[in-house]
Amino acid sequence: MGKQRGVYDAGQLGRLPGTLLRAEGGQAVPDQQANQAYDGAGITYDFLRAVFNRDSIDGRGRRLDSTIHYQQHFNNAFWNGDQMVYGDGDGKSFIGFTRCIDVIAHELTHGLIQYAVPGGLDYEGQSGALNESIADVFGSVVKQWSLGQSVGEADWLIGHGIMGPGVGKALRSLADPGNRELTWSGDDQPKTLAAYVADGAVHTNSGIPNHAFYALCMALGGHAWDRAAPIWYHALALLTPTATFADMARATGRSAARLYGAGSSVQRAVQSAWQLVGVNELEGR
Repeated sequence: MGKQRGVYDAGQLGRLPGTLLRAEGGQAVPDQQANQAYDGAGITYDFLRAVFNRDSIDGRGRRLDSTIHYQQHFNNAFWNGDQMVYGDGDGKSFIGFTRCIDVIAHELTHGLIQYAVPGGLDYEGQSGALNESIADVFGSVVKQWSLGQSVGEADWLIGHGIMGPGVGKALRSLADPGNRELTWSGDDQPKTLAAYVADGAVHTNSGIPNHAFYALCMALGGHAWDRAAPIWYHALALLTPTATFADMARATGRSAARLYGAGSSVQRAVQSAWQLVGVNELEGR
């Protein structure tokens, strides 16, 4: 079907989708948030098509609709199961969400997970943390792809530029989860299973699989979208709604074997990355 986008204005109300501002193929509009949402959805679509030969998040050309100016001072962006929604931020904690391609791609990846994982991923416990981690992974890789960056050139930050003055630099770091000098004062992410936060929020424990992906990318070198991202992508179909970190380790190991050969250096690198963060793929078997 090809790329199909629409950007709507909620007028700082809670209505969805709102008033259409820009449709597919339309010219740029005066509202820069509308253009950023439009461009970010397009870059994410182009990435899925170019890297995975996938036609939109559902593989069948699904429209990528976005609504901006949702409610007043709304401090979030989210995928609601049907479309993208962006608040404006309150100007203190957050100054807007459409300015970062990794944030846009992160939220659209929740839509990808909805279609690519049979039954989706439950939004609690380790499956919920995996949901957030996979969104961070592809958010970061889409940004790197759009900038043509190698794994060594990438900053591996999520949300760099959306936080208010003096609040912090970014939301999360895949390179060093929990390093508040890189992110913000509330970053409580662990990067190994030994530091797993029991009953922790999904955005907290996602640091563990995030760091496994980062470790794999650094071991493989080059571009994250060449080998590491396809491994993660093809692993999605092997997951179940209640998948654990160990399940993801097994799925990515199987994915690497299918793509690059059982016992290959790439598969061994995947196994080593999970071992680095303390996840045993044999657990729960």
